[in-house]
Amino acid sequence: MRKLLPVFLILAGLGVGTAGGFLLRPAPVAGTDADAPHPETAHAPADAEHLPEFVKLTNQFVVPVVEAERIASLVILSLSLEVTAGSTETVYAQEPKLRDAVLQLLFDHANTGGFRGSFTDADNLVILRRGLLEVVKAILGDLVTNVLITDIVRQDS
Repeated sequence: MRKLLPVFLILAGLGVGTAGGFLLRPAPVAGTDADAPHPETAHAPADAEHLPEFVKLTNQFVVPVVEAERIASLVILSLSLEVTAGSTETVYAQEPKLRDAVLQLLFDHANTGGFRGSFTDADNLVILRRGLLEVVKAILGDLVTNVLITDIVRQDS
């Protein structure tokens, strides 16, 4: 029995090591047979015409938050627009008009207290996103499907 214990431990270690290696092996390298599609699992590629595009507006938006006749803080936002395929150039062509309308909405939001206190609260951001989408759709129509707030920060003075 004493002689069988080391053999049993070696076999158990080999089994555990093999199972661990099998479970933790790296993904197959591109170009090998392992990643070649099999007829029963092959899928048609996604239709690129129906995938949305995301257009990042070129500059950040800087919005002063005024309290007691002085600038109490600055809110800095970066926005991206989710648009229909092929609409990127149209968005960039209208960007000055978009920036003007978006800034006006952001100033109004700041003046009504939208950037005070817990300004990243979900309810506040829903109101802001809804307003941004309405303003952008007024300019671009149905080309825009969503407005994404990609960065937002408030710097108190």
